[in-house]
Amino acid sequence: MPVMPDHWIHNMAVNHGMIEPFTEKLQRNGVISYGLSSYGYDARVSSEFKIFTNVDSAIVDIKDFSKKSFVDRDGPICIIPPNSFVLASTVEYFRIPRDILVICLGKSTYARCGIIVNVTPLEPEWEGRVTLEFSNTTPLPAKIYSNEGACQFIFLKADTVCKTSYRDRSGKYQAQIGVTLPRI
Repeated sequence: MPVMPDHWIHNMAVNHGMIEPFTEKLQRNGVISYGLSSYGYDARVSSEFKIFTNVDSAIVDIKDFSKKSFVDRDGPICIIPPNSFVLASTVEYFRIPRDILVICLGKSTYARCGIIVNVTPLEPEWEGRVTLEFSNTTPLPAKIYSNEGACQFIFLKADTVCKTSYRDRSGKYQAQIGVTLPRI
């Protein structure tokens, strides 16, 4: 399973709509970097956030998820409370080819501040805006900046095409837009 280089990512984004909007060069001046890198693509976080809170004493139950578990915020920054987390989504919309698996890694800039970004793999033929999870592992409030880099996606090409893709099995998060909560 080779890791795909910048020229392949560029071609797939520009000519096949794999990433929209697509930034052809890594943007870095005064922002947390985003855009095309040597062997990946650094995606941006949108301005829509769901901050988990205990204000209404809700219980997190993935089979019966309560909207009382979070508060909504939209803006240029998001403050994550100490030892808490927020959900957000990427600015970019992804369309993953059938012979590609995408792994996401958090930005080292955030990791060095105790902020962990978690995303599950993007499976073959999945598409949508990616829901991102930011965990603040520190005892201090932490800022997330909208429209700046959040994580890097690494594209792995399979030796053979899968028999059943995410689209084939009608995956429950297919074509999601914005922050998507757990579904059963």
